[in-house]
Amino acid sequence: MNTFLFGVFPYLAMAVFVVGTIWRYKYDKFGWTTRSSQLYESRMLRIGSPLFHYGILLAVLGHAMGLVIPKAWTDVLVPEDIYHAVAVGGGMTAGIMIVVGFVILVFRRRTVKTVFNATTVNDKVMYLVLGLTILFGMWNTISTAFAPEEYHYREGVSPWFRSIFTFQPNVDLIAGAPFQFQAHAVTAFLLVMIWPFTRLVHVFSAPVQYLARPYIVYRSKGDTGQRPTPSRAPQGTWKSPTASKR
Repeated sequence: MNTFLFGVFPYLAMAVFVVGTIWRYKYDKFGWTTRSSQLYESRMLRIGSPLFHYGILLAVLGHAMGLVIPKAWTDVLVPEDIYHAVAVGGGMTAGIMIVVGFVILVFRRRTVKTVFNATTVNDKVMYLVLGLTILFGMWNTISTAFAPEEYHYREGVSPWFRSIFTFQPNVDLIAGAPFQFQAHAVTAFLLVMIWPFTRLVHVFSAPVQYLARPYIVYRSKGDTGQRPTPSRAPQGTWKSPTASKR
């Protein structure tokens, strides 16, 4: 099971992600959208959406720092205690923003009838997997903050993660990690797998074409002058068709 979950499943998830994204873009361009529900409700959305998205951005930066950059490199530049303080502080901040924003968005989607009616089965599955990923991620952050000596993820999970991209996955490195780290890894790759088939594809969309599109000129009716009045024939020269028949 460890071999499958941590040595095979990541490649399966990434393969589905790449092929599914290409397929979605080629055959479902009109469905490539966030399925925005702002029209139905905007008050809670204005609070929850920025919290969630900025929190996710901070979390991505933190994961890049903790998983991609080897510990030996940061040890040369930053003392371990300072690195730990920055990582925990940033992780807790990002985690709180994500959790609060996510709870607001889910509450809004469940309690606002029009928003709930616009929720698809794919949305529900995505929210479930995303929620589990956030849950285990916060568990990891809290356990690292209050019990830093219990498990050093940068000596286990991080080298395993990097080994995936060298096509030599070292399953033993994560097989000895606590349950919450393993669960976070599995749910994260499961989220990657279902990504192309959900609204999450909007992450790869950017309005770049707006930078080069021609200007759209809007003019009021007064700017174009008065509308011309229809021409009329001289008085007395026009006869009604019915009068001619008489």
